[in-house]
Amino acid sequence: MKRLSAFIAIICLCAAGAIAQFRAAGVAGANFNTLSFDQNLVGVSSVVGYQAGVLGEMMFPGIGFGLDFGLLYNQSGAKVNLGEKKVWSSLGYGNERLYMHYIQIPLHLRFKWTRMNGLEEYVAPFAYGGPELSILAAHNKCDAIDFSGAELGVTAGIGVEVMRNWQISGSYTWGMTSALKTRLLDNFGAKNRQWTVRVAYFFKH
Repeated sequence: MKRLSAFIAIICLCAAGAIAQFRAAGVAGANFNTLSFDQNLVGVSSVVGYQAGVLGEMMFPGIGFGLDFGLLYNQSGAKVNLGEKKVWSSLGYGNERLYMHYIQIPLHLRFKWTRMNGLEEYVAPFAYGGPELSILAAHNKCDAIDFSGAELGVTAGIGVEVMRNWQISGSYTWGMTSALKTRLLDNFGAKNRQWTVRVAYFFKH
């Protein structure tokens, strides 16, 4: 019975893949990132970063639902005023700018309004959300900080598709795991919080 259920599931997935409409895009955008510490440890301010990469979209005709997934480079960070704590100010630390370079892998469920009496050929709003895995590729040197090798976040966003080929979107990502931890002061963790605005151009539709 289990084998039969697995076989049916595979057939359903293959059938869904066969009828789904897939296309790929190049994407670029800007992000506004800050850090949320487990406690109100030190002052933190947001900084502007950027991202670029490729995005795939798989939509199921007639129902408006689909998936998007991608591979992106994401440069983000924050300003952290370590000088507020004597344990770090005594070592010469002040208002430090932290840079983090991630390889980002998003996987989102999305819904696009596709039944608008022909208007969707010109303008089609959409919403999306889901997990994102960010793998740390590089960071600047700061001996007061231990950077995590990877982090998991959850994203929610909205956007609009223009003339079928262009998409403009905005989203917010909550880091669910620590992006870094402090040294010398009880290993306080901090999670990324990020607003993103980006533009995508789809090569095929």
